[in-house]
Amino acid sequence: MKVNQINVESNMKISDLISQFDESGVLGAGRVARACDILADMIQDEDMSVFMSLGGPLIPGGMRNIITKMIMEGHVNLIVSSGANITHDLVEAFGGSHYRHEGKDDEELNEEGIGRIADINVGSDDFSIFETEIIRIFEKIASEKKVVSIQELLYEIGLLVEDENSFVAAAARNDVPIFAPGLIDSMMGLQLWIFTQDHDFTISAVGDMPYLSDIVFESEKVGAILLGGGLTKHYTLAANVIKGGLDAAIQITMDRPEAGSLGGAPLEEAKSWAKARCGSSLASVVGDVTVIFPLIYAAALDKIDSD
Repeated sequence: MKVNQINVESNMKISDLISQFDESGVLGAGRVARACDILADMIQDEDMSVFMSLGGPLIPGGMRNIITKMIMEGHVNLIVSSGANITHDLVEAFGGSHYRHEGKDDEELNEEGIGRIADINVGSDDFSIFETEIIRIFEKIASEKKVVSIQELLYEIGLLVEDENSFVAAAARNDVPIFAPGLIDSMMGLQLWIFTQDHDFTISAVGDMPYLSDIVFESEKVGAILLGGGLTKHYTLAANVIKGGLDAAIQITMDRPEAGSLGGAPLEEAKSWAKARCGSSLASVVGDVTVIFPLIYAAALDKIDSD
């Protein structure tokens, strides 16, 4: 089959551009088009539970509203997040912000109480707001419960957050469970540790497993949207081993496969571990999530509307 050259026209819809990618069918363009088709199929399949993993600085990087929209639209049924993305979601929910990096020297930023995440800055004042508010929420939850799982904690936090753009709040109000196996490795985890020093309050990571396994077993099919790699990707894949693996998945990552890390491993490798079923629909895209996923999701929505 011949490679069709990509044409770009004025007033072209995003779905038309992705169709051009599909007709080309090669290199990154072909992978993006395949990922778009798989995502559209996952969203439209009423028998499929869609899991989403959030690795890397996605919330500071501008992905917050997209994730919240997917929850509100019923396009995702379960989230596995890093502790950092939850923390940064709550920073904004409590009135803090993230800022574009203006090229200042890092030692100068340190003197000004500003932390840098690549091209993004966040100030100590923003984290101070977060620390005050999250401790207040911990106190309310601990007054009613002494032992909670991580998922239960995030659910209770979400119910107490009043911000329509918060994905943590949207998930709680729409019965989309959030699992965060690495929660302690974050600013929120640090505040949890500080809080438990003088409060009778325990977080159980193992407590999430019965609930997670029930969701997997009760799902006729499971698809996954894997944004970034690392712990969140593996937790999503490993959860589905108990039922033979994922039925469909897309992965977007900047990690490379040569080092043998899970983050850079192509999804096809997951078949050897029964983390993805033989015959499953898979697409691995190498690139920046904050660029590629909005394009894929927008094109998938356009495709769904036109079907």
